[in-house]
Order: sequence, then structure tokens, then C-alpha cells
Amino acid sequence: MKSGDHATIDDPESSAVAKGKAPLIATPREQKSGFKKGLGIFDFLLRLGAIIAALAAAATMGTSDETLPFFTQFFQFEASYDDLPTFMFFVIAMALVAGYVVLSLPFSIITIVRPHAVAPRLLLFILDIVAVTLATAAGAAAAAIVYLAHNGNPNTNWPAICQQFGDFCQEMSGAVVASFLTVVVPMLLILLSGFSLKKH
Repeated sequence: MKSGDHATIDDPESSAVAKGKAPLIATPREQKSGFKKGLGIFDFLLRLGAIIAALAAAATMGTSDETLPFFTQFFQFEASYDDLPTFMFFVIAMALVAGYVVLSLPFSIITIVRPHAVAPRLLLFILDIVAVTLATAAGAAAAAIVYLAHNGNPNTNWPAICQQFGDFCQEMSGAVVASFLTVVVPMLLILLSGFSLKKH
């Protein structure tokens, strides 16, 4: 080896940096973006669950009907959801909530594709509050009528009808339970949206 020659050491890491390769460690912004994308996916799945629950509540209540096997010459004993305006409001409200959640799915997809977008999350946050309010009002009103149907109210001479219309009462009760699930899911969506907006 001549004295003028110098030994060179090939450093693979240095050459990789020199060639402009990106480091394997994610930046804080990329980690934050991945976290928000995960929240967006969870938001989308919750909305699918809310659609199922709201449609189940509306369909169960809307098809609740029972006719007793005995009747007289002038009377036929029948119970149906449209006998009470409260149940009609319940069906309409649950259908509106289900329709809203279906229309909100594209905005939920936007939050997955663009996790740092603020406007879609803020819009969903506001509209989810409206949906929760509507679903809560419908579920609470229907629950009060279902309670009276099961237990009656002697003070107002309201007799319990569930001993005669058992199937009708079961369907009403199932619809009310589904409506409560419909309320819980948008509440979780509001928490997710609020948490995501706070991270901005």
C-alpha cells in the first residue's frame, strides 16, 4: 500500500442518507395522521351500527300490530302503533335519524381519507348532536307509553293492556330498546368528533 493512498470505509447508513432515502421512524405528524385515520374508521363503523339500530327500531314499531281473536258485533279489539301519535312520532324520528346517518357516511369517509380536515368533523359533530336530541326525545316518549301499557295508571283510569296484547307490547319494548342503542351510538360519535377536534 502506498503512503499516499487512504483507506475508505463504506458506511451503508451514510450512503442511504446520501441517496435521499427516508428514515424508518415515523414523524410525529405521520403518527398523528394515523391515529386520526383510526378514529375515522371507528367513526364509520359506529355509523353503520347506528343505521342498523335506527332502522330496527323504526321497522319494529312500524309493524307492531295485534288483533285479539275474539270480537263482538260492533267492536274488534285491535292494537296498532298508529293508534297513538307518540308511536307515530317515534317511527318518523327513527327513520329521520337513520336517513341522516346514511347521508353522513360520505363525510365520515372524508375524515378517513383526509384525517386533518376540520370542516367535515365539525359538521358531523353539530349534526350528531341534533340526531341524539331527536332520538332521545322519541325513545323517551315511547318508553313512557310502553311503561303505561305494561303497568297502567289507576289514578287516571289507564288500564294495563299488555296482559291482552302481549305480542304488541313485546314489539313495542323491542323498538324502545333499539332506540336506546340508537341514542348511545351517536353519543359515542360526538365524543369521537370532539376528541378529534381537540387534537387539532
